[in-house]
Amino acid sequence: MSSYSFGLEPLSCHAWNKDRTQIAVSPNYNVVNIYEKRGKDWVKIHELSEHSGRITGIDWAPESNRIVTCASDRNAYVWTLKDGMWKPTLVLVRINRAATCVKWSPQENKFALGSGACLISVCYFEKENNWWLSKHIKKPIRSTVLSLDWHPNNILLAAGSADLHCRVFSAYIKDIEDKPGPTAWGAKMPFGEVLLEHKDCGGWVHSVSFSPSGDQLAWVAHNSSISVADAAQGKEVTQLTTDHLPLLSVLYVNPTEIVAAGHDCCPYQFSYKSPGTLEFVKKLGISKQTAKGNMSAMQHFRNLDKKATEEDSNELCTLHQNSITQLCVVSGEKAKVEKYSSVGLDGTMVIWDFKVNVSQPWF
Repeated sequence: MSSYSFGLEPLSCHAWNKDRTQIAVSPNYNVVNIYEKRGKDWVKIHELSEHSGRITGIDWAPESNRIVTCASDRNAYVWTLKDGMWKPTLVLVRINRAATCVKWSPQENKFALGSGACLISVCYFEKENNWWLSKHIKKPIRSTVLSLDWHPNNILLAAGSADLHCRVFSAYIKDIEDKPGPTAWGAKMPFGEVLLEHKDCGGWVHSVSFSPSGDQLAWVAHNSSISVADAAQGKEVTQLTTDHLPLLSVLYVNPTEIVAAGHDCCPYQFSYKSPGTLEFVKKLGISKQTAKGNMSAMQHFRNLDKKATEEDSNELCTLHQNSITQLCVVSGEKAKVEKYSSVGLDGTMVIWDFKVNVSQPWF
């Protein structure tokens, strides 16, 4: 485990390059800073400043080494490294509201962008005109798209939105890819086809994540719940409502284990093996236990009122001192993640080790 602070500004999103020697982070405004690992320190080497609004999404394609960014200015850029400088290419996303999230497909031949315009832009490169075009998935989305994730087959796309729905769409573009074969989610997959629509998520769907096989989909919602839809079992949905604060990011780390984090400032591990078996495993990331001293009833309720905690301390007992906004894989395949990273509103990035057969926190 290692922790590094990038300053006082909140970190809204981040992405890694292929060999994890560089990281792109947004300090919650209109720039993306790229840092390089030199010894024990992270040194700023580039600043991407083409956007005029707050950056809301970053993704770094490992093989093509292209970065895609989106922002509240309703624009998206694809950045390419040429002669040591990152050059932006504007994408014709055709949206009239802020962009909210962006994700490269596994084959890196297209990316999906969510927005407040109640639609998803699936963008692909047209060689003839040398620009990025987009196709829209509109129906039946009725509110802001908050999160996206691609199925391993490069065709299916999961989306969570503020209309309390989680959906799986087909994002097949016949101009750039072969006709897909059948999957557990469905066989007919014209562009925009809805293969799953779960209506009872209980809150805004903050994050979605496909399992390594793509047969399961996990999501977290604003009612402090985590859910898994299992396409291999008739798309049956298992939901677990936790007693934690709402989770903002979810990540499959192997075929049965899920890590999620959010307003509680630390990651949690969940396990799913079959319908009805979604369960909380353990709390991760406790750096120390704050000892409770003798406390008067007045002080007890004063702390609950001011700090939402019973502890008489300004410092949380977690490495992050504010909400975690995003989780990313650092090392290992999605079927066996060895390390993952988290960034938070405290301006800190933490890299965590993940070990399956450990009943207690590993540090």
